[in-house]
Amino acid sequence: MASRAARTGMLVLALAAAAALTAPAGPAAATPGPHAAPGPHAAAGTAPRTGPAALAGLARAALSSSRYLREPAATAAGYVPDRYCVADPAGGGAVGYPHFNHAYDDSLDPAKPAALLYEDDAEGRRRLVALEWVVMDRDGKVETDEDRPSLFGQPFKGPIPGRFKGQKVHYALHVWLWKPNPAGLFATFNPDLRCRPGTTRP
Repeated sequence: MASRAARTGMLVLALAAAAALTAPAGPAAATPGPHAAPGPHAAAGTAPRTGPAALAGLARAALSSSRYLREPAATAAGYVPDRYCVADPAGGGAVGYPHFNHAYDDSLDPAKPAALLYEDDAEGRRRLVALEWVVMDRDGKVETDEDRPSLFGQPFKGPIPGRFKGQKVHYALHVWLWKPNPAGLFATFNPDLRCRPGTTRP
């Protein structure tokens, strides 16, 4: 279990990252390099301006997900890993390895994402990079979107056809809190994340 000091450090990081989302636009800062310390991230120059409610929600999401920085903690909490890394078919990076907890399908709670996304690290383990919320479409039609949800002041993407057997038409929102994403904090894919050869679905 994390120490009180570690939890306090996570609180400071989470609040700093969330506050960055509400700061006035200014010159873009340099994107953290591959050896940057892990922590909640917003891509430089791409974070939208949001209000106090979104700030508080993002801070809550960062704090609650900090317990899942390493994969074993996620699986112990009921998140089931996909054995394959998911890459962008258009070549624009990847989302990594999804770990779903379907008890949280339709959740709009910042502390209860339906999926946690991981990448392989240099030590042969996996580390948390992003969170995903999934909400089912009420009428099951991709042509209509009157029920589009939002979270952190952001509309979900979709409707999206089911991506695996049994999944219904749905909306999805990705938040890259734990790895900088040059495409934006709420982008689906991260161009700086790549699936290793042989790890994608055949």
